[in-house]
Amino acid sequence: MTVAVRPCIKLTKGVREHIVDQLRSCRTREQLLAFEERFNCEAESGPLYLLICEFLHDRTISPALAAKWLRTLLDDRENQLRAQLNR
Repeated sequence: MTVAVRPCIKLTKGVREHIVDQLRSCRTREQLLAFEERFNCEAESGPLYLLICEFLHDRTISPALAAKWLRTLLDDRENQLRAQLNR
């Protein structure tokens, strides 16, 4: 099996803190999903969910906060898959 690996872009502490602040400012599901869409299109550091996992691993954010954000992103993916299957 071949796996394509994206290059890992190291972010400065200031950039990481800015991303966390932007995530924390998202008060609704829609705001978080809009931020994810922008981030994934504009950032070269990989998809947002991987960065959230990295923040969790590095203890930059709490497990509860990471779980909340990841749950929202995963629920959205699940809804998109269900919509595709029900066409």
